[in-house]
Amino acid sequence: MMTTRADREIARLMTLHPKGFDLSLGRIRRLLERLGNPQDRLPPVIHIAGTNGKGSAAAFSRALLEAGGLRTHVHTSPHLVAWNERYRIGAEGGGRFVSDDVFADAIARVAAANAGETITVFEILTAVSFVLFAEHPADAAVIEVGLGGRFDATNVVKRPAVAVIMPISLDHQAYLGDRVELIAAEKAGIMKPGVPVVIGQQDSDLVREVLIETADRLECPVLTYGQDFLGFSENGRFIYQDDDGLMDLPLPRLPGRHQLANAAAAIAAVKAAGFAIGHPAAERAMTSVEWPGRMQRLAYGRLVDLAPDGSELWVDGGHNPGAGVAVAEALAEQEERFPRPLFLICGMISTKDQTNYFRAFDGMARHVFTVPVNSSEAGVPNAELAARAAEAGLSAEPVNSVADALMLLADTWEDTETPPRILICGSLYLVGEVLAENGTPPA
Repeated sequence: MMTTRADREIARLMTLHPKGFDLSLGRIRRLLERLGNPQDRLPPVIHIAGTNGKGSAAAFSRALLEAGGLRTHVHTSPHLVAWNERYRIGAEGGGRFVSDDVFADAIARVAAANAGETITVFEILTAVSFVLFAEHPADAAVIEVGLGGRFDATNVVKRPAVAVIMPISLDHQAYLGDRVELIAAEKAGIMKPGVPVVIGQQDSDLVREVLIETADRLECPVLTYGQDFLGFSENGRFIYQDDDGLMDLPLPRLPGRHQLANAAAAIAAVKAAGFAIGHPAAERAMTSVEWPGRMQRLAYGRLVDLAPDGSELWVDGGHNPGAGVAVAEALAEQEERFPRPLFLICGMISTKDQTNYFRAFDGMARHVFTVPVNSSEAGVPNAELAARAAEAGLSAEPVNSVADALMLLADTWEDTETPPRILICGSLYLVGEVLAENGTPPA
């Protein structure tokens, strides 16, 4: 892949500043002050935290706002193939990833303002998002939290239009705590006094209680999934319900039952932020929403051509047990409609709960091929990952690459068998590698 000017700027920052996360707000506030506090000049902000589903909620929020004709900035992380995927600049007719020249210029200005002081690259790149969004007119901004909430670099917006907390489960325990109630307290840190809060579907009553208690203490209006709003399927349609009544909509383009709850949270959030949602706009949003690398079906490309003829090839970057359950449920729905033998091609990093991720697929997957994650220093060796899959009761073997796994399947597949359903999964790093190799990067 060609190296861009922005890539070179970021590579230079990587050599100067520490990698990883250092959860505090003092450094980024100091930097933003030098930049004239661009975070205070943003359009209304929808601020989204959570363990799973926050990217989907951001995608649905963007789709809803753009379907209503609103220019919408979007900041998400991580990227899959190119750094500029993190910054979608709002425009008439739909936002676009920031151009390389504009991106590189913003990085250089932010780095110059930091003047070599200690800071993480993530903090600099978050400051870049505020600079870009303040300098380009828009009607709304959707900002996804990077890690946690309370001390995440995005949590310097003094008064967002709404704070959204998506499903919370165990992840990043080294930073956020090893109990879900501790993680919930960190995520709840994006709540601001008096600002509306939308609480998405939660599996844990304890998590829900922590979030509601925090919102009540801050005197925030609260909308809770299952109590104040709801999303469900009925007769092949998506029904959204809240105190204003029902909306009868097409099923979301993003597959999986969990996406109904994600879509419902986004509708509630956009309304709570003060934006009207007309029924035609909501219909357009459900059929146009895109979220690359999350239960994304690859219809063509270099890797698709290596699979057995007629195969379904999917990618999903979910990497914790909660995500595994959601993806397994989405695949079970596909199996009900169109039965096919399921194979996994999986790569994961060492900070994730690999065995419990695999448990979600017990009884579903015929076989797992484990592969290295070459773009991360924390990738689990493929032989070790195969052992983790075996611990979860799955048949597994290590192979050298996704391409090798696909060719092995193609070489051994009988023409008389139904073509397989293949899921490449376990890491956003791996998904990014696959989308680049397949020739289908996000756009």
